[in-house]
Amino acid sequence: MANSIEKVAVLGSGVMGSGIAAHLANSGIPTLLLDMVPAELTEAEKAKGLTKDDPRFRNKLTLEAKQRLLKQKPAPLAVKENLDLISVGNFTDDMKKLADVDWIIEVVVERLDIKKKIFEQVDQHRRKGSIVSSNTSGISIEAMAEGRSDDFRAHFLGTHFFNPPRYLKLLEIIPTKATKPEIVQFMKTFGEDVLGKGVVLAKDTPNFIANRIGTYGLMVTVQEMMKQGYSVGEVDSVTGPLIGRPKSATFRTLDVVGLDTFLHVARNVYDQVEGKEKEVFDVPPFLNKMVEKGWIGSKSGQGFYLKRKTKDGSTILELDPTTLEYKERQKLKTATVEAAKQLKSTDQKVKTLLFGKDRAGELLWGIIKPVLIYSAEKCYEIADSIVAIDQAMKWGFGWEHGPFEIWDAIGVQESITRMKEEGESVPGWIEEMLASGHTTFYKTDNAEVSYYHHGSYQPLTENPKVIHIKRLKEKGNVIKKNNGASLIDMGDGVALLEFTSPNNALGPDVIMMLQQALEEVEKNYEGLVIGNQGKNFCVGANLMLILMEAQDENFFELDMMVRQFQQAMGSIRYCKKPVVAANFGMTLGGGVEISLPADSLQMSAETYMGLVECGVGLIPGGGGNKELYLRQIERVPEGAKIDLQAIANQVFETIAMVKVSTSAQEARKLGFLRPQDGISVNGDHLLYDAKNRVLALSKLGYTPPKKKKIPVVGEAGYATMVLGAQTMRWGGFISDHDLKIAKKLAYVISGGNVPEGTLVDEQYLLDLEREAFLSLAGEPKSQARMQHMLLKGKPLRN
Repeated sequence: MANSIEKVAVLGSGVMGSGIAAHLANSGIPTLLLDMVPAELTEAEKAKGLTKDDPRFRNKLTLEAKQRLLKQKPAPLAVKENLDLISVGNFTDDMKKLADVDWIIEVVVERLDIKKKIFEQVDQHRRKGSIVSSNTSGISIEAMAEGRSDDFRAHFLGTHFFNPPRYLKLLEIIPTKATKPEIVQFMKTFGEDVLGKGVVLAKDTPNFIANRIGTYGLMVTVQEMMKQGYSVGEVDSVTGPLIGRPKSATFRTLDVVGLDTFLHVARNVYDQVEGKEKEVFDVPPFLNKMVEKGWIGSKSGQGFYLKRKTKDGSTILELDPTTLEYKERQKLKTATVEAAKQLKSTDQKVKTLLFGKDRAGELLWGIIKPVLIYSAEKCYEIADSIVAIDQAMKWGFGWEHGPFEIWDAIGVQESITRMKEEGESVPGWIEEMLASGHTTFYKTDNAEVSYYHHGSYQPLTENPKVIHIKRLKEKGNVIKKNNGASLIDMGDGVALLEFTSPNNALGPDVIMMLQQALEEVEKNYEGLVIGNQGKNFCVGANLMLILMEAQDENFFELDMMVRQFQQAMGSIRYCKKPVVAANFGMTLGGGVEISLPADSLQMSAETYMGLVECGVGLIPGGGGNKELYLRQIERVPEGAKIDLQAIANQVFETIAMVKVSTSAQEARKLGFLRPQDGISVNGDHLLYDAKNRVLALSKLGYTPPKKKKIPVVGEAGYATMVLGAQTMRWGGFISDHDLKIAKKLAYVISGGNVPEGTLVDEQYLLDLEREAFLSLAGEPKSQARMQHMLLKGKPLRN
């Protein structure tokens, strides 16, 4: 058995194959990408003098696939440099190279005969003990392995990634009867710890778990829409975030996936099932007509939606499935929808909506009821437990709750009573569950979760690297809290500061709790993690509060707020115990400023970090300019000459141009993340990794950094930075107000009116920063930018 996977081969360089190769490269794994040799030279290739023996011709498919990775949106590569980890070849010349890899992933066309031919070659060239898998979305794994060697079959399984592999969390692992159990366990651990996936074990059935349930739900929704006369837009208006589903809801999701792809998956089940289930997977005629017309979604420019330009701008139209004509987009507005919008939790919203007696309630009950029943009917046929079903739907389709969690939320007994009144039947195992007095699929006792399984409740076991803040709170681990933040005991002597303010914005409550947390940690704990499990780590300071104070000309209050924020950031930097920030998702503005002074950052691979204050007419006011500048200086090796101007220019450009990382790896390129900071490939392991980083620093005998003078570029450096901004103004790339902001920023970074090389202390730079921040906050155009961001959610160029 392979004890580790050091190199991988991906067979097939289409969108999925190249996407998997990119994800492996993002994880630091060298990957060989193979595909067919093209049949004939093109005229263009002949004109270049290429022959059929030229590697550029023979590896054409894989070379082109690599180049597409640089252009695809969303980006498959965390940073473009990861492309260097992908080498290319072809099936004719390079199958012998499979002997050098630890894992071979097949991602060719979805035809069993072609896959079996590929695996026949793989069996000839692979090294004994190497793992082989197929990324099929529904073809039988057992059938693929027929006729192969015993060692091949013992190391063969399905590994079904979801597209795009970098962003979608689910990895379904499908063993065969011959797959060694230790191989299954190894791949599950590898998938979670190295590839950052949520791994679910599935049975070898059509479309496995997520696509089986998800496609059923989509087909039911289409049929309910046609039967009850709802429009595409009406369905999407209530099947998105309102019920805990992605913003793309139903039909926008189909446009993104591609109608051709969706119908292929639906037909795969249709061909292998019987009876009532077959009827559900029977594709409605209008969908086939859409495919015939080429209206397959985003990749063709139109599908269920069409973006049309008018003299007043762009407008999005929805398809009328009865006429196949586009019309103005509609939304479903009912009393139940409005009532649900006022509720906080998705559980409450879903229950209100499903039991609502209006068009929205009838639609949602009509499409969710059959999915609940179908999930229960198929549960033990396609998976080992209800947990696998729920996890697959959450990780593969972006649902906030899986089917059995939804059932608990709306009330199992209450909903089943209604189902029976409507003539539905539910599987016998649920009837037995209720008859034995068990009324929920999940239950929590003393913060420990268990699930119903074959007559009793079984403890929910997870990777030990997964920490749930909610469960820590349920165990009574809250040390102290206020309206903006909580301090929680993580165990092992480590405390956690969790933001609980709306959108995790930084306001006075958070700053107050931060100061109290640092005092508590210095007295009683080994160290502190700053982190949470919200939608994003932190999108910045409370912009509404800043705008209100500025508009009321309460500059004394605003000055005090900024001073307190700066002082709190200084307290993080010089805390007597180690502090680690656990960043993920959007980490913007003040979220960056509260992170940079920490002794270490532990960052989720998908972190989008940037000092974005210039976009709202300000500059960073909580020490962000100084901290980013310090980081660049600290990266220069001891004894080497420091090019202060180059560092100042880089920091100026990063902040002035509002550069935001598109990954943790890019955050490192931008200078937010130092070489010694960490990246958690699996976001679910982030708090565990951050906690261990605190303990490691403590074990090494942590001492806080010493305060020291900082060299600045002074007046000459200021002039250089301003000249760059002025040139952009002359070129029409920025406005007069952009230039004003840039000058303020340059003055702060340069250290003001001092000679180049002058050593200044941190407080001097903080004072410059605060003065610039306050002066810009008083500018009407800056206030207009803040207001526009709050109202529209996007920057104003004025």
